Parts: sequence; C-alpha cells; structure tokens
Amino acid sequence: MLFIEYPKCSTCQKAKKWLDAHNIAHTDRHIVEDNPTYDELKQWYERSGLPLKKFFNTNGILYKEMQLKDKLSSMSEEEQLKLLATDGMLVKRPFVVNGDMVLTGFREAEWAEKLL
Repeated sequence: MLFIEYPKCSTCQKAKKWLDAHNIAHTDRHIVEDNPTYDELKQWYERSGLPLKKFFNTNGILYKEMQLKDKLSSMSEEEQLKLLATDGMLVKRPFVVNGDMVLTGFREAEWAEKLL
C-alpha cells in the first residue's frame, strides 16, 4: 500500500499513527519531493470513482492563491490532472493507493471500513 504524505501535515501524521496502530504495512512517499505524475494521477482517478475535485487540497495556500475554486469548473479533466501533477501541495493528502482502492484525506471511519 502506498501512503502519500506531507510529513509536516498534522492530518498526515495522525493518519500515519493510525496505520501504525493497526499494523497496516505501507510505503511512505513525500508528496513534495516525489509528486505524483500525470499518469499516476489519471490512473488513480479512474480507479477511485471519486470526483476529480476530491484530489485537490482545497484548504491549501497554493489552491487559494491560484483561485482554483473559481477556475476548476471551466477546466477539462486532463487540464486538472496536469495541474495536479505540477505541485504536490495541490494534491489532497494523505493519499492512499492500494490496488484499485484510492483514499484521499483522512477520515478514520472510512479508513477503518476500507483498510481493516
């Protein structure tokens, strides 16, 4: 299982502690040092069944600075995926990929349901 995180993010730290507490093996990946590629994001988006907006870190400074709330609706899926691939700080985190299962953000009840 791939666990994509920003180590300074408190939600990511909480999620990692939860994984460790439940003895769930995972490979850590620093979202800024090793940003997901366009191809990875496209594949994960297609597998997830989630709306593409769920892949964006809507609370992030960069998201707000770029005024993406107003711009995303006029962008194609391809343009949005390419944008996500430009900077890890735009991607919702933590982010978990395990086969066909993709989780964005940390909601303990959802993680318990899907990972335990």
